[in-house]
Amino acid sequence: MIGFLSRIRFPERKILLLLLLIGCSILAFELIEDNATGGGSHRFDRWLLTAFRQPNDLSVTIGPAWILDAARDISALGGTTVLALITAVVLGFLKLQRKPHVMALVFVSVIGGSLLSSLLKTLFARERPSVVPHLAHVTSLSFPSGHSMLSAVTYITLGVLLGQITTHRPTKVYCLGVAVFLSFLIGLSRVFLGVHFPTDVLAGWCAGVAWATLCVTAARWLQSRGQIEPPETKAG
Repeated sequence: MIGFLSRIRFPERKILLLLLLIGCSILAFELIEDNATGGGSHRFDRWLLTAFRQPNDLSVTIGPAWILDAARDISALGGTTVLALITAVVLGFLKLQRKPHVMALVFVSVIGGSLLSSLLKTLFARERPSVVPHLAHVTSLSFPSGHSMLSAVTYITLGVLLGQITTHRPTKVYCLGVAVFLSFLIGLSRVFLGVHFPTDVLAGWCAGVAWATLCVTAARWLQSRGQIEPPETKAG
């Protein structure tokens, strides 16, 4: 396998690795979905949901009172309003930079991810957890977590794009690391608030990573063939 990869040119090698990540993410999603819908994850879901609550009163979270406010604030970072605002600001910036194809990438990634999330929720039709009281208002179905999926799609896509404006590897890692960390905190907050099963969040992360990676892979493939402009245009 290593010998095979060493004979492939760098751009194609990178695309193959991205495709491998997509495949692994989809496989993980299927395994989580199978356990969630089949009841195999019931004990794990219940354990983690109740672990964030006081044993004698499941309507009260563990820790000081400010943690609940922080969880709600963090959760809002993955909400439709905040993500739409962030996406609009980024699209405006890319418009000023005259990067129409990168604008299209961001638009397709975020809007496509949102439509896919709604489709998956309708397809699996899992009800919200009733193990603990909800500490945030929710109306949609539960699986997969839309906040987790869309935060992964949006922040990872933007993290990759930000990483393209520099050749400094630690900066690239930082941009992607911040994106992953934000998505992690948002998903965790949804479980803390009792509005999602842990498996909803795990599946949302997997679906989000798969979709974001698919969009980035398509962009890299087109860039390697000179069909779209790279995110960074170096000055001559």
